[in-house]
Amino acid sequence: MSSFLYLRGLKQADLTVFGVDNGQKTYYDYRANYPLPYSSGQQVKRSIMEAFIDCLGIQPAPITFISVVTVKKDKKSLGEGAPLGLCDPSYPDQLIGGYMNVDSKESEGTEKRTIKRRSPLSISAMRPLHPDLAGVKTENVSFDRSDRPEVHKPIVRDEKGRRLSEEEIVELLGGQNRSLFRKWIQGESRAVGLFIYDVAIDLRRLFTVSINQFEPEISPDTIEALKSKGWSEGQNVFGKCLMAPKSEREKITKALAYALLNWRITSNQSRTYSPMETLAVGISDNASLIAGSIRVTLPLDDNAKVEPIADDTVEGVSLFVHTAGALHNVRSNIASPYALKQAEDELIKRITAYADAL
Repeated sequence: MSSFLYLRGLKQADLTVFGVDNGQKTYYDYRANYPLPYSSGQQVKRSIMEAFIDCLGIQPAPITFISVVTVKKDKKSLGEGAPLGLCDPSYPDQLIGGYMNVDSKESEGTEKRTIKRRSPLSISAMRPLHPDLAGVKTENVSFDRSDRPEVHKPIVRDEKGRRLSEEEIVELLGGQNRSLFRKWIQGESRAVGLFIYDVAIDLRRLFTVSINQFEPEISPDTIEALKSKGWSEGQNVFGKCLMAPKSEREKITKALAYALLNWRITSNQSRTYSPMETLAVGISDNASLIAGSIRVTLPLDDNAKVEPIADDTVEGVSLFVHTAGALHNVRSNIASPYALKQAEDELIKRITAYADAL
């Protein structure tokens, strides 16, 4: 049984923005010779983890944010410090998402110890399936409140910063077709098209935590606390470890399977809503095979278009295609409205089989 599980998902984005920092993020594609939109692996991971804890109906592990006051030329300013996590894998988001913390309670004459757990999930950036099937649209937008001029208040200042009176504003606007209640925002970009993302799951470490104290994932106190919560001591290929209780594994497996398929970029990570529906999912224990299951065909005719394909004939890959894919010309012979639920069940079956065999 392979110790890794690979997943490739195909999503559709409709005129949305993956990041709010300086507009839509793009990278320069050497094949297309123009910029293409993408979402970083870190952003994809955060979105997956949000869907994960939402499915579990829990709060994430608390984080302490440290800031440091610095003094320069008798002027105080607020500097950045390291965020401190609990480093407690009894919190599902820490078990799956990983953590790193430098112990600030160092003893005299000793160095700080770093406690870290690498996430068992390795997540790619979400990028276009093909340069011809995604792009960036630029448009001008406005912040307009001109329909209620009696409710909102305009302020106009002169070159010296003095606030103009209402009479001065009226005189200034004389002969101009200009509204003080409308702000133009130019050059706003939107992402559109078909995008893929890849996830590798290290099944050996998904529900186990090393108790080796030379490269610690958890502190001695946390080891005892986990044992009191039903974590059992065992051994995997990395050495002695603690294994999460079966009841916890079952809940986490179901939530993780759901999150890997149904995540989308939300809240302050996206504006201009798009459901970002998942159109197809490939699951395999072979990373090379899965790349061929969701792909495109290149046309022989220069005037023909690139076609997205979900190929169910690739051996060693379990492929699931939603009927929504037909709306975006995804060619497939196995489209089903129940595809995502079937993909969830496949993930749960494979993860559970490996965990139970440990």
